[in-house]
Amino acid sequence: MPVGKEKSLTVIKEWCKGCGICVAFCPKSVLILKDGKVKIEDFDSCIQCGQCELRCPDFAIYLGGKR
Repeated sequence: MPVGKEKSLTVIKEWCKGCGICVAFCPKSVLILKDGKVKIEDFDSCIQCGQCELRCPDFAIYLGGKR
């Protein structure tokens, strides 16, 4: 885990329906859609704002505790 990151970003691919809402709300372009599912493309750029978790209608992405 990069220094200063207290939480880890997790995607539950089985729950993701590929709506792209989390991708649209990510201010740092950490997420992309690939093969109809969200993928963490650049974790190092994540500022842990929680917008992806807050906006996901299927609870498929979340910021968890320390790894």
